[in-house]
Amino acid sequence: MSFADRLAAAVQTSGSVTCVGLDPRKAQLPAPIRDQVVGDTPDAWAAAYTQFCTEIIDVVAGRVACVKPQAAFFEQLGPAGMVSLGHVIAHARKAGLLVITDGKRNDIGSTATAYADAYLGDASPWGSDSLTVSPYLGRDSLEPFVEVCDARQAGIFVLVKTSNPGGGLLQDRVTDGKSVYAAVADLVTELNAARIGKSGYGPVGAVVGATYPEQLAEMRAAMPGAWILIPGFGAQGGAADDVKAGFDASGLGAVVNSSRHIIFAHARPEYKDKFGDAKWLDAVSAATDEMNGQLRF
Repeated sequence: MSFADRLAAAVQTSGSVTCVGLDPRKAQLPAPIRDQVVGDTPDAWAAAYTQFCTEIIDVVAGRVACVKPQAAFFEQLGPAGMVSLGHVIAHARKAGLLVITDGKRNDIGSTATAYADAYLGDASPWGSDSLTVSPYLGRDSLEPFVEVCDARQAGIFVLVKTSNPGGGLLQDRVTDGKSVYAAVADLVTELNAARIGKSGYGPVGAVVGATYPEQLAEMRAAMPGAWILIPGFGAQGGAADDVKAGFDASGLGAVVNSSRHIIFAHARPEYKDKFGDAKWLDAVSAATDEMNGQLRF
């Protein structure tokens, strides 16, 4: 089954369009995990990251469509962190969750192929179902990823209109009457054209932020065959009304990412007194239910 069709099945089976971002950070880990770290070493923190993320996965498995580990936080710990990332990806897949590795990789030719070969599909060392990629080296920087997607039934999410305020510096620039992000969206649609699966979607997805709801609606119309990964929900200010336009009439076509609002829910004011650090996993569970409820349109 293609990645796009597997993602559709995951949304339908779980009844959720939530994607849980796994962004472990030393200072924000709950006390029961942070206090077990003996020695300020990469190995010790990597073990803590593995425990933190795998326990979250166990809580959300079957209740959300996918998880998105952010490679940067693991890379920050060096080799030990990368081993942790591998454990987290494997644990998520064993739990039946689709994995979107957030690495924003990009290059050309054999280097792009190497990135794709490293991350995408069962045959890869990392074993991710999909990977975020940057389009800003052009079409020939995306084609090697698409070829590996074809070979391994994997997917990618291309940065189209990101949630950060500074993204407009390049993405909103207009050339020949068209913004850069709209030109990237056209390329996404073109790459998907011959690859549409039974779900009506192809392997080339797009990242479009919840913080730009008007552009999200524009991009949904421009990329009818692309799954949209929507960051910016929750801690970055995006709300349920902001993401509605990302979905098709049947409630498919998009997954909405939340990282801090779920994984560090124990520290949120509305949960802190009820759960706190001691019941941090209960806070994760409650925040997951809350987000799922908000996104049932």
